[in-house]
Amino acid sequence: MCNTAVFYGDNLARYGFGGSHPWSTERIHAFWRRLCSDRIDNMVVEEPEIATEETVLSFHDRQYVEMVKMASRQCRSIPLDRGDTPSFRGVFEAALYVVGSTLAALDMVMAGKDRVGRKIEHAFNPIAGLHHARRDSAGGFCVFNDIGVAIMQARQKYGVKKIAYVDIDAHHGDGVFYEFDGDPLLFFADVHQHGIFPGTGFAAETGAGKAEGTKLNIPLPAGAGDSEFIGAFSKMEEFVDGCKPELIILQCGADGLAGEPITDLQYTANAHAHAANSLHRLAHRHCQGRIIALGGGGYDPSNIGRAWTEVVRAFANGPG
Repeated sequence: MCNTAVFYGDNLARYGFGGSHPWSTERIHAFWRRLCSDRIDNMVVEEPEIATEETVLSFHDRQYVEMVKMASRQCRSIPLDRGDTPSFRGVFEAALYVVGSTLAALDMVMAGKDRVGRKIEHAFNPIAGLHHARRDSAGGFCVFNDIGVAIMQARQKYGVKKIAYVDIDAHHGDGVFYEFDGDPLLFFADVHQHGIFPGTGFAAETGAGKAEGTKLNIPLPAGAGDSEFIGAFSKMEEFVDGCKPELIILQCGADGLAGEPITDLQYTANAHAHAANSLHRLAHRHCQGRIIALGGGGYDPSNIGRAWTEVVRAFANGPG
């Protein structure tokens, strides 16, 4: 059994775009209701934390951060990308809470305890995993790339070298892939639906220059279900095992489950349970249990609840 930090609070719920936008502020509450109903032991609830602008700048360009800050002060919505990611009053601070909570998760798994001294082995931030944001722009509902910031901070603050980033969101994690395409110590493994936004993540994309072979992209066709996912994930598990990481980051978007409004995969929550259990074992094998999960996408409330609860259960129950 492993103590697992789970971040929850109104400051994380602030990250949402209102109206009919798929990324609503209700998403975290749908997860929380399901998680509480399942009564999982060894779960430690943590309050969200806000990041400093300085830490965000370890990944993002200053000009872009200043633009988000300006848009955040406006009363009217200003697109932060080509239209998918609108601004709203307070978006800057809301995005800082996403990044800050992911960085708090990093601090806890690296220290083995939380801010009040409770033992922590793993962590989950549900409103995080904003894998489409680039250093100089937003993208696909993602304002600041908390993953990119966490990778930079793991290296700068803790001296971590080999990091395995695993992404099971239905959409390819382009904001992580292309920003670290030439980084030979960032091992990237991504299974996603072929042909949807952002239109990247082809199997032939395996890393640039000295990083050739350190990236694994597995596109699946529309309609792929659990059996196809598990077949793909066996390759990802072998890939992560071979790189012997010092830290594992899992982006566990729930938008690959059947019934999602903007994707066409047909997973059940068993896919998330399988992925989380597999990576949990590898974390204990290679990196003293240091694994962080980030919620990512998912736009059907019941799917969010089922998938993310399975991730927390896998972490809290210990490696099988």
